[in-house]
Amino acid sequence: MWGLIGIISAVLLGIYDIFKKTSLNDNAVLPVLLISIATSNLFFIPIIVGSQVTPEFFVNLGFFCPTLTLAEHIQMVLKASLVLSSWILAFFAIKHLPLTIVSPIRATAPLWTLLGALIIFSESLNLLQWVGLLITLTFFYLFSTTGKLEGIDFKKNRWVFAIIGATLLGSASSLYDKYMVREIDRIAVQAWSGVYQLILMLIIVTLLWYPKRKSSTPFKWRWTIPCIGIFLTMSDFFYFFALSYPDSLISILSGIRRSGVVIPFIFAALFFKESNIRKKALYLAGIITGVIFMTIGSH
Repeated sequence: MWGLIGIISAVLLGIYDIFKKTSLNDNAVLPVLLISIATSNLFFIPIIVGSQVTPEFFVNLGFFCPTLTLAEHIQMVLKASLVLSSWILAFFAIKHLPLTIVSPIRATAPLWTLLGALIIFSESLNLLQWVGLLITLTFFYLFSTTGKLEGIDFKKNRWVFAIIGATLLGSASSLYDKYMVREIDRIAVQAWSGVYQLILMLIIVTLLWYPKRKSSTPFKWRWTIPCIGIFLTMSDFFYFFALSYPDSLISILSGIRRSGVVIPFIFAALFFKESNIRKKALYLAGIITGVIFMTIGSH
Protein backbone atom coordinates (compact mmCIF):
# COMPACT_ATOMS: atom_id res chain seq x y z
CA MET A 1 0.00 0.00 0.00
CA TRP A 2 2.76 2.45 0.90
CA GLY A 3 4.36 1.80 -2.51
CA LEU A 4 1.19 2.94 -4.32
CA ILE A 5 1.03 6.02 -2.12
CA GLY A 6 4.66 6.71 -3.06
CA ILE A 7 3.76 6.57 -6.78
CA ILE A 8 1.02 9.18 -6.25
CA SER A 9 3.60 11.37 -4.52
CA ALA A 10 6.00 10.90 -7.46
CA VAL A 11 3.43 12.00 -10.06
CA LEU A 12 2.54 15.11 -8.06
CA LEU A 13 6.23 15.90 -7.60
CA GLY A 14 6.81 15.65 -11.34
CA ILE A 15 4.01 18.15 -12.04
CA TYR A 16 5.47 20.38 -9.31
CA ASP A 17 8.79 20.50 -11.20
CA ILE A 18 6.99 21.67 -14.36
CA PHE A 19 5.31 24.51 -12.47
CA LYS A 20 8.69 25.50 -11.03
CA LYS A 21 10.32 25.83 -14.45
CA THR A 22 7.45 27.79 -15.98
CA SER A 23 7.35 30.10 -12.96
CA LEU A 24 11.10 30.75 -12.80
CA ASN A 25 11.85 31.50 -16.46
CA ASP A 26 12.98 35.17 -16.61
CA ASN A 27 11.73 35.75 -13.08
CA ALA A 28 13.10 36.65 -9.64
CA VAL A 29 13.83 33.41 -7.78
CA LEU A 30 13.48 34.32 -4.10
CA PRO A 31 9.98 35.89 -4.23
CA VAL A 32 8.73 32.96 -6.33
CA LEU A 33 9.97 30.58 -3.64
CA LEU A 34 8.47 32.75 -0.88
CA ILE A 35 5.02 32.78 -2.51
CA SER A 36 5.10 29.03 -3.13
CA ILE A 37 5.95 28.41 0.56
CA ALA A 38 3.28 30.89 1.69
CA THR A 39 0.73 29.03 -0.45
CA SER A 40 1.65 25.77 1.28
CA ASN A 41 1.08 27.41 4.65
CA LEU A 42 -2.49 28.26 3.70
CA PHE A 43 -3.06 24.54 4.39
CA PHE A 44 -0.80 24.18 7.42
CA ILE A 45 -1.62 27.17 9.63
CA PRO A 46 -5.38 26.43 9.83
CA ILE A 47 -4.52 22.82 10.73
CA ILE A 48 -2.17 23.92 13.55
CA VAL A 49 -4.65 26.45 14.97
CA GLY A 50 -7.71 24.28 14.42
CA SER A 51 -6.10 21.30 16.16
CA GLN A 52 -5.85 23.39 19.33
CA VAL A 53 -9.34 24.92 19.09
CA THR A 54 -11.41 21.92 17.92
CA PRO A 55 -9.14 18.87 18.26
CA GLU A 56 -11.91 16.28 17.87
CA PHE A 57 -12.94 17.68 14.48
CA PHE A 58 -9.39 17.49 13.11
CA VAL A 59 -8.83 14.02 14.60
CA ASN A 60 -11.93 12.77 12.77
CA LEU A 61 -10.76 14.55 9.62
CA GLY A 62 -7.35 12.84 9.83
CA PHE A 63 -5.43 16.14 9.97
CA PHE A 64 -4.85 16.58 13.70
CA CYS A 65 -1.57 18.34 14.55
CA PRO A 66 -0.41 17.59 18.12
CA THR A 67 1.48 20.06 20.29
CA LEU A 68 5.27 19.72 20.02
CA THR A 69 7.90 20.00 22.73
CA LEU A 70 10.70 22.58 22.56
CA ALA A 71 13.15 19.87 21.46
CA GLU A 72 10.77 18.83 18.68
CA HIS A 73 10.41 22.44 17.52
CA ILE A 74 14.21 22.64 17.28
CA GLN A 75 14.11 19.52 15.11
CA MET A 76 11.52 21.24 12.90
CA VAL A 77 13.81 24.26 12.48
CA LEU A 78 16.65 21.94 11.42
CA LYS A 79 14.33 20.16 8.98
CA ALA A 80 13.15 23.51 7.57
CA SER A 81 16.74 24.72 7.17
CA LEU A 82 17.73 21.59 5.24
CA VAL A 83 14.72 21.78 2.94
CA LEU A 84 15.01 25.52 2.36
CA SER A 85 18.72 25.30 1.53
CA SER A 86 17.95 22.55 -0.99
CA TRP A 87 15.11 24.55 -2.52
CA ILE A 88 17.08 27.77 -2.91
CA LEU A 89 19.86 25.94 -4.76
CA ALA A 90 17.36 23.96 -6.85
CA PHE A 91 15.27 26.99 -7.81
CA PHE A 92 18.30 28.96 -9.03
CA ALA A 93 19.57 25.92 -10.96
CA ILE A 94 16.19 25.20 -12.56
CA LYS A 95 15.93 28.81 -13.71
CA HIS A 96 19.30 28.66 -15.52
CA LEU A 97 19.45 25.03 -16.73
CA PRO A 98 17.29 23.03 -19.19
CA LEU A 99 14.81 20.69 -17.48
CA THR A 100 16.31 17.79 -19.43
CA ILE A 101 19.61 18.51 -17.64
CA VAL A 102 18.08 19.02 -14.20
CA SER A 103 15.79 15.96 -14.21
CA PRO A 104 18.48 13.24 -14.59
CA ILE A 105 20.64 14.89 -11.92
CA ARG A 106 17.68 14.94 -9.53
CA ALA A 107 17.03 11.29 -10.40
CA THR A 108 20.32 10.34 -8.68
CA ALA A 109 18.89 11.37 -5.27
CA PRO A 110 18.23 7.74 -4.15
CA LEU A 111 21.93 6.99 -4.72
CA TRP A 112 22.97 9.62 -2.19
CA THR A 113 20.17 8.62 0.19
CA LEU A 114 21.40 5.01 0.07
CA LEU A 115 25.01 6.01 0.66
CA GLY A 116 23.95 8.26 3.52
CA ALA A 117 21.95 5.44 5.10
CA LEU A 118 24.93 3.10 4.76
CA ILE A 119 27.26 5.59 6.44
CA ILE A 120 24.84 6.50 9.25
CA PHE A 121 23.72 2.94 10.03
CA SER A 122 27.07 1.26 9.21
CA GLU A 123 25.50 -1.11 6.70
CA SER A 124 27.17 -2.70 3.67
CA LEU A 125 26.12 -2.91 0.03
CA ASN A 126 24.85 -6.21 -1.36
CA LEU A 127 25.46 -7.34 -4.96
CA LEU A 128 22.33 -5.71 -6.43
CA GLN A 129 23.09 -2.43 -4.68
CA TRP A 130 26.65 -2.45 -6.04
CA VAL A 131 25.31 -3.13 -9.54
CA GLY A 132 22.80 -0.29 -9.17
CA LEU A 133 25.47 2.05 -7.84
CA LEU A 134 27.83 1.36 -10.75
CA ILE A 135 25.04 1.67 -13.36
CA THR A 136 23.87 4.98 -11.89
CA LEU A 137 27.37 6.46 -11.74
CA THR A 138 28.21 5.25 -15.26
CA PHE A 139 25.13 6.77 -16.85
CA PHE A 140 25.51 9.93 -14.79
CA TYR A 141 29.00 10.35 -16.25
CA LEU A 142 27.69 9.67 -19.78
CA PHE A 143 24.92 12.15 -19.15
CA SER A 144 27.48 14.81 -18.23
CA THR A 145 28.94 14.49 -21.75
CA THR A 146 25.63 15.63 -23.29
CA GLY A 147 25.85 18.78 -21.23
CA LYS A 148 29.07 19.72 -23.00
CA LEU A 149 27.23 19.55 -26.34
CA GLU A 150 25.05 22.39 -25.04
CA GLY A 151 27.94 24.36 -23.57
CA ILE A 152 27.29 23.13 -20.03
CA ASP A 153 30.47 21.79 -18.42
CA PHE A 154 29.53 19.75 -15.35
CA LYS A 155 32.96 20.43 -13.84
CA LYS A 156 32.73 24.21 -14.11
CA ASN A 157 29.08 25.28 -14.32
CA ARG A 158 27.90 26.77 -11.02
CA TRP A 159 24.26 25.90 -11.70
CA VAL A 160 25.20 22.24 -12.11
CA PHE A 161 26.98 22.45 -8.75
CA ALA A 162 23.84 24.09 -7.35
CA ILE A 163 21.49 21.30 -8.50
CA ILE A 164 23.92 18.63 -7.25
CA GLY A 165 24.10 20.44 -3.89
CA ALA A 166 20.30 20.65 -3.80
CA THR A 167 20.08 16.92 -4.50
CA LEU A 168 22.53 16.07 -1.70
CA LEU A 169 20.69 18.28 0.78
CA GLY A 170 17.40 16.73 -0.34
CA SER A 171 18.82 13.28 0.35
CA ALA A 172 19.93 14.40 3.82
CA SER A 173 16.41 15.69 4.42
CA SER A 174 14.95 12.32 3.33
CA LEU A 175 17.10 10.49 5.87
CA TYR A 176 16.03 12.95 8.56
CA ASP A 177 12.37 12.49 7.56
CA LYS A 178 12.55 8.75 8.15
CA TYR A 179 13.87 9.34 11.66
CA MET A 180 11.37 12.07 12.52
CA VAL A 181 8.14 10.44 11.33
CA ARG A 182 8.91 7.46 13.58
CA GLU A 183 9.20 9.82 16.57
CA ILE A 184 6.93 12.76 15.68
CA ASP A 185 3.44 12.83 14.13
CA ARG A 186 3.68 13.16 10.33
CA ILE A 187 1.10 15.98 10.16
CA ALA A 188 3.09 17.92 12.77
CA VAL A 189 6.31 17.39 10.79
CA GLN A 190 4.78 18.68 7.56
CA ALA A 191 2.86 21.56 9.15
CA TRP A 192 5.49 22.95 11.51
CA SER A 193 8.42 22.53 9.12
CA GLY A 194 6.32 24.50 6.61
CA VAL A 195 5.76 27.31 9.11
CA TYR A 196 9.47 27.55 9.90
CA GLN A 197 10.32 27.51 6.19
CA LEU A 198 8.03 30.52 5.74
CA ILE A 199 9.63 32.39 8.65
CA LEU A 200 13.16 31.71 7.38
CA MET A 201 12.21 32.63 3.82
CA LEU A 202 10.64 35.93 4.93
CA ILE A 203 13.94 36.83 6.62
CA ILE A 204 15.96 35.88 3.52
CA VAL A 205 13.75 37.85 1.12
CA THR A 206 13.70 40.89 3.43
CA LEU A 207 17.48 40.97 3.82
CA LEU A 208 18.72 39.75 0.43
CA TRP A 209 16.14 40.43 -2.29
CA TYR A 210 13.93 43.35 -1.26
CA PRO A 211 16.71 45.97 -0.83
CA LYS A 212 18.15 45.09 -4.28
CA ARG A 213 14.90 44.33 -6.13
CA LYS A 214 15.18 47.33 -8.49
CA SER A 215 18.66 46.38 -9.71
CA SER A 216 18.02 42.64 -10.12
CA THR A 217 15.66 40.51 -12.22
CA PRO A 218 12.14 41.92 -11.71
CA PHE A 219 9.44 39.77 -10.17
CA LYS A 220 6.58 38.76 -12.50
CA TRP A 221 3.35 37.28 -11.20
CA ARG A 222 2.26 34.03 -12.88
CA TRP A 223 -0.64 31.75 -12.03
CA THR A 224 1.76 28.79 -11.91
CA ILE A 225 3.58 30.21 -8.84
CA PRO A 226 0.97 29.23 -6.20
CA CYS A 227 0.61 25.86 -7.97
CA ILE A 228 4.20 25.11 -6.89
CA GLY A 229 3.17 25.14 -3.24
CA ILE A 230 -0.13 23.35 -3.82
CA PHE A 231 1.36 20.39 -5.69
CA LEU A 232 4.36 20.10 -3.37
CA THR A 233 2.05 20.06 -0.35
CA MET A 234 -0.02 17.25 -1.88
CA SER A 235 3.12 15.33 -2.86
CA ASP A 236 4.63 15.68 0.62
CA PHE A 237 1.36 14.67 2.26
CA PHE A 238 1.35 11.33 0.41
CA TYR A 239 5.12 10.93 0.97
CA PHE A 240 4.86 11.37 4.76
CA PHE A 241 1.77 9.16 4.77
CA ALA A 242 3.79 6.39 3.07
CA LEU A 243 6.71 6.89 5.46
CA SER A 244 4.41 6.52 8.46
CA TYR A 245 3.80 2.84 7.59
CA PRO A 246 5.96 0.76 9.98
CA ASP A 247 7.20 -1.51 7.17
CA SER A 248 7.99 1.33 4.72
CA LEU A 249 11.55 1.53 3.38
CA ILE A 250 13.13 4.96 2.85
CA SER A 251 15.41 3.70 0.06
CA ILE A 252 12.47 2.34 -1.95
CA LEU A 253 10.26 5.37 -1.33
CA SER A 254 13.09 7.69 -2.34
CA GLY A 255 13.52 5.73 -5.57
CA ILE A 256 9.79 5.74 -6.34
CA ARG A 257 9.46 9.44 -5.59
CA ARG A 258 12.42 10.44 -7.75
CA SER A 259 11.05 8.46 -10.70
CA GLY A 260 8.68 11.40 -11.06
CA VAL A 261 11.49 13.24 -12.91
CA VAL A 262 10.30 11.44 -16.05
CA ILE A 263 7.24 13.73 -16.14
CA PRO A 264 9.09 17.10 -16.41
CA PHE A 265 11.63 15.48 -18.76
CA ILE A 266 8.89 14.47 -21.22
CA PHE A 267 7.20 17.86 -20.83
CA ALA A 268 10.45 19.70 -21.61
CA ALA A 269 11.08 17.50 -24.64
CA LEU A 270 7.60 18.09 -26.06
CA PHE A 271 6.92 21.73 -25.20
CA PHE A 272 10.30 23.41 -24.55
CA LYS A 273 11.90 21.68 -27.56
CA GLU A 274 15.16 21.11 -25.68
CA SER A 275 18.06 19.51 -27.57
CA ASN A 276 19.80 16.09 -27.52
CA ILE A 277 16.61 14.47 -26.22
CA ARG A 278 17.39 10.93 -27.44
CA LYS A 279 20.78 10.79 -25.72
CA LYS A 280 19.41 12.36 -22.55
CA ALA A 281 16.45 9.98 -22.51
CA LEU A 282 18.78 6.99 -22.88
CA TYR A 283 21.03 8.17 -20.05
CA LEU A 284 18.04 9.04 -17.85
CA ALA A 285 16.70 5.52 -18.44
CA GLY A 286 20.11 4.17 -17.40
CA ILE A 287 20.11 6.23 -14.21
CA ILE A 288 16.59 5.08 -13.34
CA THR A 289 17.60 1.45 -14.07
CA GLY A 290 20.45 1.84 -11.60
CA VAL A 291 18.05 3.28 -9.04
CA ILE A 292 15.71 0.30 -9.57
CA PHE A 293 18.57 -2.13 -8.89
CA MET A 294 19.45 -0.24 -5.70
CA THR A 295 15.80 -0.23 -4.69
CA ILE A 296 15.40 -3.99 -5.23
CA GLY A 297 18.66 -4.59 -3.39
CA SER A 298 17.49 -2.50 -0.45
CA HIS A 299 14.22 -4.42 -0.30
